[in-house]
Amino acid sequence: MFAIRAATAYDGLRFLSEGATVLVEADRIVGVEGLHHEPPVGCEVTTYDGTLLPGLIDTHVHLVADGSMGGLERSPDLSDDELDAVIDAMLLHHAAAGVTTVRDLGDVGYRTLAARDAQRAGRPRVRCAGPPLTVPDGHCHFLGGAVVGTEAVVAAVAERAQRGVDVVKVMASGGMLTPNSDIMGVQFSPRELATAVRVTHDAGLSIVAHAHSLAGVEHALDAGVDGIEHFTCLTDAGMTTSDDLLARVAAAGVVVCSTLGTDVTRLPPFDTLPPLIQDLIETLGLTEDGNQRGRDEQVRRMREHGVAVVTGTDSGVAPSKYHGIAWLAVLQLTDSGYSLEDALATATSYAARVLGLENVTGRLAPGLAADLLVTDGDLAGDPTSLSRPAGVWVRGEQVPSP
Repeated sequence: MFAIRAATAYDGLRFLSEGATVLVEADRIVGVEGLHHEPPVGCEVTTYDGTLLPGLIDTHVHLVADGSMGGLERSPDLSDDELDAVIDAMLLHHAAAGVTTVRDLGDVGYRTLAARDAQRAGRPRVRCAGPPLTVPDGHCHFLGGAVVGTEAVVAAVAERAQRGVDVVKVMASGGMLTPNSDIMGVQFSPRELATAVRVTHDAGLSIVAHAHSLAGVEHALDAGVDGIEHFTCLTDAGMTTSDDLLARVAAAGVVVCSTLGTDVTRLPPFDTLPPLIQDLIETLGLTEDGNQRGRDEQVRRMREHGVAVVTGTDSGVAPSKYHGIAWLAVLQLTDSGYSLEDALATATSYAARVLGLENVTGRLAPGLAADLLVTDGDLAGDPTSLSRPAGVWVRGEQVPSP
């Protein structure tokens, strides 16, 4: 048994006014006590000046991509051994940044399932979708999930269920990484998308939809998906998110992952971007600052309407979306009116509930996994300390400092 003590603590729901002493035995939390609690004789106690909280959860990552430009697109050319090496290295990046659970929403050849099942020491817990369902030449078709017609949709979902995925992902619109896809339109017919939802639910799984366009968001809602990724709501006039749409999303209980967490200091020069992205930026006026302001306002209105939001980053797809950037997505929620406590919940206790892991991780509570993060400062007074881990434990195993 060992103990971690900090004068400031956040338990997954709220800050604990008097700090905490967390007792750990093997891979489990066995006690959450006050700051001055005396552990049993022989229990090693490490005291930190920073803040103790549950490890972060990133609900949207791509572990087969290393964060370089074109990394996701190049992943199908890698051997299984090469993919496994990339996945392991990216998991270590997450762990070093205090992320102790990830949900992978698009890989090649189901390689993330092998990482999930191996559950190597010091690596974050993995939940995975396998290759996303898409249409021929549609968004991320190169990952191997293209299907045509309802029969093919049924077979594809059955294959994923048989392989043991934790969630199914479907592309309801085109995307920025796939030049020939229709980012302003939809993918799949209404019948095909509804079929994907039905058979996924019949298999006892949840289904989330990638949707950048407003048409794609409405398409996904009509089909009855459980979650919508990105939720950019793009039209030719820019981001268009009506009150009626937000009320509908809230009433349906659909969980939105806006894939915040973009490090603008790592954005490549405009003239090095693919022509499709340049055209989109110019057409919609999506400058670095303007796009963030638009996102801030959209997320603020989602909160006002009671839309359920979870933290996920799309990490791995670009230099500005590096693995381990969940801390930035949390802080960006506070720019949109979230309290720090509520923003942290989207990446801890609430994220665990969305992933079906509320009885496994996401809080400082006896019986849950010892997935822990200590920041190097008082998080309540200095939220940026979330980006500076002083210590990380995954299932009770301390992660070596990078």
